[in-house]
Amino acid sequence: MDISVFAQTFIAVFVMADALGNAPIVSLLTKGMEAADRGRAIDRASLIATVVLLAFAFSGQAILHYLHVSMGALEAAGGLLLLLIALDMLQGKLDVPTVEPDHDVAITPLALPLLAGPGTLTTVMLMMSESPDARISVVVGIISAMLITWIIVRQSVYIDQWMGAQGAMIAVKLLGFLLAALAIEIGSAGLRELFLIASS
Repeated sequence: MDISVFAQTFIAVFVMADALGNAPIVSLLTKGMEAADRGRAIDRASLIATVVLLAFAFSGQAILHYLHVSMGALEAAGGLLLLLIALDMLQGKLDVPTVEPDHDVAITPLALPLLAGPGTLTTVMLMMSESPDARISVVVGIISAMLITWIIVRQSVYIDQWMGAQGAMIAVKLLGFLLAALAIEIGSAGLRELFLIASS
């Protein structure tokens, strides 16, 4: 067990997962669900995100190489998906959300790309490639970071009670604007990488 690699992985994944920043968004996306259903959705999303991170840590580069998909394309796609969510928030479509029976919010957008976004996927892939002799430390770091993330996000069920109707409406607009900016940042980084590859 390499404590240094563990600490680096834990900090990197926890920061990239952004549990504190995503907690209000999770609350908004699951608004309208029963408390038990909301909790199960958050639990499932956290588990899916952790499994995806571990899978990418071990085989992400091989999968992307096999599919001929660059990290730039992955970032561009993740940015686009986040932008669509942000536009819904800015247009007020998440003020009174509906849960469609054929759509599982636990998979997208909760697990992907909010908890396990392009940046987090890239981080675990890099940590694993940079520490081939300390894979256990990387794995433990990922699981520990996602466990703390789950504990924080799980508390999002109480945010509506603290904020009230007016506060929730203001939060939707502000978070939608910030999420749109984040989506453009992620997407533009991917597009820049794609253009650099195309021009080289």
